[in-house]
Amino acid sequence: MTLTQLQKAELFNSLHVPGDPLIVTNVWDAITAKIVADAPGVKALATASHSISNVRGLQDGEGLSLEEAIIAATIIASAVDLPVSADFEKGYAPDAVGVTRNVRRLIEESGIVGINIEDSIGASKAPQFDIETATARVAAARAGADQSGIPLVINARVDTLAGGGDWDEAVVRANAYLGAGADVIFFLGLSDEDKVSRAIDQVNGRISVIGAPGLVPLKRLAELGVSRVSFGPKTLGLTLAALQAAATNLTALGDYPADLGFAFKL
Repeated sequence: MTLTQLQKAELFNSLHVPGDPLIVTNVWDAITAKIVADAPGVKALATASHSISNVRGLQDGEGLSLEEAIIAATIIASAVDLPVSADFEKGYAPDAVGVTRNVRRLIEESGIVGINIEDSIGASKAPQFDIETATARVAAARAGADQSGIPLVINARVDTLAGGGDWDEAVVRANAYLGAGADVIFFLGLSDEDKVSRAIDQVNGRISVIGAPGLVPLKRLAELGVSRVSFGPKTLGLTLAALQAAATNLTALGDYPADLGFAFKL
């Protein structure tokens, strides 16, 4: 049964369960969306702005225009029947008014039901908008969603630790963003179990993290109470590593890789 956008948004929110985290394998175009959506157990998708930009030969950090970002989200959301969240970077606007306008456009034009929104100013994780400004931008995203009539799931990113800032500020920001209308906090820099546990204890809402080799294993993240795990551009890296290895093998007149026969269709 095909769900409405409203139903997808409600479903997407319900999938963020502490201790039973939503795993979103990030995608960047229609074919990756379809392939991941067809994988057993997958319940929702999320885009990665870094990947969407890089496959177009552009840098991350709003290298895309607003129009390009909305088109990319539309292509992905239209390719599958699952809920889709879009990495909307900083909202593609210099002020809160623009964030409200752009988030509403994104929802109404693309069919997405969630966004990531960042609190850093440039392409790197530092500097960040001051807390008041960053909080106002989260509130502006919520206002855009309210205007659309879709209960958008806002995954508000806290870049403080990743940018070299201190723990207390990161927690203050996280709770301020939740108070402004965020549904989940995308807490970067939770590099070990102790930090994950502290975030779960001190943040007054659900926690989303990045998963990667060398970080806390997925099963342990679930045990600790994380609500969502994503992988950002690392899934593009995974894909490119496999392609490069195959190219190296084929160029050396090696055996045909078994995955060269992988059947797919758009």
